[in-house]
Amino acid sequence: MKLICNINEETRQDIINISSGIFHPLRGFMTRRDYRSVVDNMKLSDGSVWTIPFTLEVTPDIYQKVSNTDRLYLNYEGKQIAYIDIEDAYRVNAKEDVIKVYKTSETSHPAVKKELGRSPFRAGGKVTVTDKTLLTDALTPEKTRGIFKQKGWKTIVAFHTRNPVHRAHEHLQRVGLEYCDGLFISPFLGWKKPGDFSDEAIMKAYTVMVENYYPRERVYLEGLKASMSYAGPREAIFHAIMRRNLGCTHFIVGRDHAGVGSYYGRYEAQDTAMEITARENLGIEILPLKEPFFCLKCNEIVSEKHCGHGKKDRVYISGTKIREMLRKGERPDERFMRPEVVDVLLALKERKFTGEAEL
Repeated sequence: MKLICNINEETRQDIINISSGIFHPLRGFMTRRDYRSVVDNMKLSDGSVWTIPFTLEVTPDIYQKVSNTDRLYLNYEGKQIAYIDIEDAYRVNAKEDVIKVYKTSETSHPAVKKELGRSPFRAGGKVTVTDKTLLTDALTPEKTRGIFKQKGWKTIVAFHTRNPVHRAHEHLQRVGLEYCDGLFISPFLGWKKPGDFSDEAIMKAYTVMVENYYPRERVYLEGLKASMSYAGPREAIFHAIMRRNLGCTHFIVGRDHAGVGSYYGRYEAQDTAMEITARENLGIEILPLKEPFFCLKCNEIVSEKHCGHGKKDRVYISGTKIREMLRKGERPDERFMRPEVVDVLLALKERKFTGEAEL
C-alpha cells in the first residue's frame, strides 16, 4: 500500500527547484545528517557550502509509518507529482534551530513564525518527479545558460530582489553592468511575508524599467520561483548559490540583504559572504556594494564610496516608506522611483501587496 504525503505549494516549488538543478547539489529533502550540518555549520555533510535547511515535514502518522517503507509518494492537490526514496525520518527541535539559522526565536520574524508552526517530524531522501509537466515551464539552469550563451555574455551579474525597482537598486544594477557583459534580474516569486509587494507588482515594475531605461540587449529579466526565508547573511549565500547554478559569474550583495526588521547588521550579509568566499570556492564572485542614497549637493544617487558630503546632505531611499506611500495612493519622489514604475504600481490598486487581509 502506498504511503502518501500531501504537500503545499511551497514544497511543490522546492521539488521543482531540486529537480531542475537550481538547488544543486541537493538531490532531495535533507536527511538528519545534512540538516544538522547545515544548521550547525552552513555546509552539507559532504562539505559543500549550503546555508538554508530544506526539509519535508510529515504528519505524526506518516512519521510512525515511514520507517517501514522505502518510498513516500508526494501529492499536490490530489495528484501525485513525485516521490522520495526514504533514507531516514527524524524530529527537529525548531525552537533551538531557528536561533542558529535566523539569529532569533522571536515570532515577529516571519520565517521563524512559519518554521515554529510546522510539524517537527521530517523525512529525508532523494526526490524523483513523476509528473513531468511540473518542469515544463520551470526556470532551469539549462535555459538560462543557453540564453546567456546566445547573447554572447561571458560574465553575468545577478541581482536578487523581492521589491519593485527603486533608484537605489537601479544604481546597484548599473554598477553591475559596468563590471559584466550582462545583468540577470531575477526577482523571487513565491511566499513572502504579508505586506510585501505582490509578484505581479514586482514583475510589472521591472518590465517597464527594462523597456524604458536599460539597454535591452544587456539585461535579462525572469522571475525565480522560490520562498523568502529572511535569513539575512545565510540567505545571501543561498541566493548566490542559486544564481551560480543558473550560470551567473557575479552576484550583488548590498545593505541588509534578505533582512527583515533589525535582526541583522547593515552589512552583515556582505561580511559573511566575503568570509565564506575567502575560504571556499562558491563558483561565483560576490560584489559587495555600499548603500546608495540621494545626495542633495551632488544632486544624484551616489554612495559613501564616491561622495564626499556629510550625512546632513544624504537622503536615504527607504523601501518601507515607498511601500507605505504607494499603499496610500501617493507618488514617491522621482528622485527615489522612476515615474513609469510608479504609474504601473498605482494602476494595480489592491493587487500591489501580499496578504492584505492579514495586516
